Amino acid sequence: MNPEVGQSPDEVFDVVDAEDRVIGRERRGEIHRRGLLHRAVHIFWLRPDGQLCLQRRSFAKDNCPGQLSSSCAGHVDAGEAYLTAAVRELGEELGVHVAPAELAEIDYAPQHEDLGREFVRSYLLCRPAERCFPAPFEVDAVLWRTPAELEVWAAEQPDLFSRPLLHLLARPAVRQALGLR
Repeated sequence: MNPEVGQSPDEVFDVVDAEDRVIGRERRGEIHRRGLLHRAVHIFWLRPDGQLCLQRRSFAKDNCPGQLSSSCAGHVDAGEAYLTAAVRELGEELGVHVAPAELAEIDYAPQHEDLGREFVRSYLLCRPAERCFPAPFEVDAVLWRTPAELEVWAAEQPDLFSRPLLHLLARPAVRQALGLR
């Protein structure tokens, strides 16, 4: 990965069909250029005190640079399972290491333009705050807000937030997991 650009266009991901079945593999740059269906994960880290971790994406990212997003998000690599990707992404982006059993799957979203044509599995991590070590080429900043504060803020200033986050926050299962009505 090149820290100057925030991601490598040469990463290889599975290409999937409309039913999320693998039909091939392609480089990241080509997948995004051609709008091919692929897979991603989002993790929502909620502390016992009700604070939700948000990240401001690096300004070097090719998608949603500088916008606020879920605690952690990323592509599923070729041949990788969604849950494995979620564990890997937490380590890569935030320097937070978890066992797979610590992540509860809360939603499976079908591909959508707002999700970058990605099928997305969302996970909830319920864990006290700990020191994060954000990767600068991935994450510009980490902040904590309650889900209710996030909802109001996103309604008032939607341009500050990534389209995938706004899309996921509208999904009933994500809202329920975060305690939103």
